[in-house]
Amino acid sequence: MVMRTAIYPGSFDPLTNGHLDLIHRAAKLFDRLIVVVAKNEGKQPLFTLEERLRLVQQSVDGLPNVEADTFDTLLVDYAEKKQGQTIIRGLRAVSDFEFEFQLALMNRKLNGRVETIFMMPKETYTFLSSRIVKEIARLGGNVDCFVPPHVREALARKFGLPKGKS
Repeated sequence: MVMRTAIYPGSFDPLTNGHLDLIHRAAKLFDRLIVVVAKNEGKQPLFTLEERLRLVQQSVDGLPNVEADTFDTLLVDYAEKKQGQTIIRGLRAVSDFEFEFQLALMNRKLNGRVETIFMMPKETYTFLSSRIVKEIARLGGNVDCFVPPHVREALARKFGLPKGKS
């Protein structure tokens, strides 16, 4: 029997509760889910690749069929290497669709064996993005309901905020 493996890529800078929502739901649909942190030279991340990987690993620790990894290759090549059949992409709003649609078509052109599945987060998280969370934390706002506690603490350390205040 073939193990159904899905790849959920992202920069996860930082991982939010919206990401976690998709991870938990995708983990129910696939035998194995690999959450992969992208090394994206085009972006200036707040957290290093290693820090982002560690935050993701802490977040998925209790999920037996979920693992975390990093990649710096073409996504479809990574999926092939890990015997993944599916790429999971999150769509928060219609504005995400055009870009994600183009990526999905390009990935299909590069490797027709790997399918892309779009998942929408719970409505509670449709407004949530890592960029917004970083901005709220940078300005000293409370991000408790947007990220797991260990991510909140990491944001507080990055921005030099008192413990529990981010």
